[in-house]
Amino acid sequence: MHVLPGGVNSPVRAMRAIGRDPIFIERAAGAEITDVDGNTYVDYVCSWGPMILGHAHPAALEAVSAAAALGTSYGAPTAGEVELAELVASRMAGVDMLRMTSSGTEASMSAIRLARAVTGRETLVKFAGAYHGHVDGLLAQAGSGLATQGVPSSPGVPESAARGTVVVPWNDAAAVRQALADHEVAALLAEPYPANMGLVPPEPGFLELLRELTTDHGALLVFDEVITGFRVSRGGAQELTGVIPDITVLGKILGGGLPAAGYGASVELMSRIAPAGDVYQAGTLSGNPLAVAAGRATLEQLDEEAYVHLAATTEKLAAGLREAAGTRPVQVAWAAGLLTVFFSSEPVCDYAGAIACDADAYGAWCRALLARGVYPPPSQFEAWFPSLAHSPEHVTCTLEAAAAAFAEIA
Repeated sequence: MHVLPGGVNSPVRAMRAIGRDPIFIERAAGAEITDVDGNTYVDYVCSWGPMILGHAHPAALEAVSAAAALGTSYGAPTAGEVELAELVASRMAGVDMLRMTSSGTEASMSAIRLARAVTGRETLVKFAGAYHGHVDGLLAQAGSGLATQGVPSSPGVPESAARGTVVVPWNDAAAVRQALADHEVAALLAEPYPANMGLVPPEPGFLELLRELTTDHGALLVFDEVITGFRVSRGGAQELTGVIPDITVLGKILGGGLPAAGYGASVELMSRIAPAGDVYQAGTLSGNPLAVAAGRATLEQLDEEAYVHLAATTEKLAAGLREAAGTRPVQVAWAAGLLTVFFSSEPVCDYAGAIACDADAYGAWCRALLARGVYPPPSQFEAWFPSLAHSPEHVTCTLEAAAAAFAEIA
């Protein structure tokens, strides 16, 4: 606590939302993590998504070790960056060219700058409860850590930045129509499957409506696929839904567990990025050879069979958690590789529904799970991240712990 603000380097790790001190991790392998006191847990945080293969996967370790042996950073182009970009472009319909960054926040910020440059407009539209990194203008009604901490925005954000963002409810078609009719919008940003207020899937036709309205109003549609990219399907949510954005923001799995992110779009749009064009963005460690190697090794493991397996694991886990809850009023939302247990008597369709959940009950349940060797996300507003390393035995163990935890807090 005396050298790290709040004792952590990212707010949700503090575990204050579930009423306990943070757990410090010593090592991890497969679907399990071990803390500094020697306690081992079945891990459903998985570094908040990147560890889709599980921790310390041999292919990723081998790739990183080989890359590190040649040097850890050059500040110059490498063939690996090109190969990773080609791999992403082959999987994602909305990406012809990719520019890498070191974090999702950087990628979101850069995508916004590109959208504003292309459209000549400034106003952004985002959804309540959506988190697109800690960009000044996007912290209004953000989910994830801000929702967990109960902070509606953040001191230090200029009023001028906040004024440039219009916030509308998720899954509210009328509100989106109104926002685009009332404002000259540069970009509408959306997590196609929001997972920072818990997992709240789009209602049927909603993403298609976003595509139609942004096109009609001359705005760009930006999909934040930092979480969904390469997790819900081989080509992300855009492949799963068939809705193709103008700009795609990527992260997490893109770096295979190392710090990496990026944004991509058509050749026409990306040709505006310096040095090809006039929209400036740079980063000393962008395309770091270790992160690129880990990302390539991870994506190469993610074939169609992997996604069938991941979906089956997630579905079994979701169904089992719903059954384990018994008569307790909970909702379990899931997509391949993602799920959330909402302590709510009604289905959660937007941020208002998420924040109406019984966060105290969720916190008590999480503490009971941790005591039984299961590591869930320590926030009602975060998704669980099943991985390919979660075996049937891990799922069975988890469901037994969940049932006992539900009984304990009843």
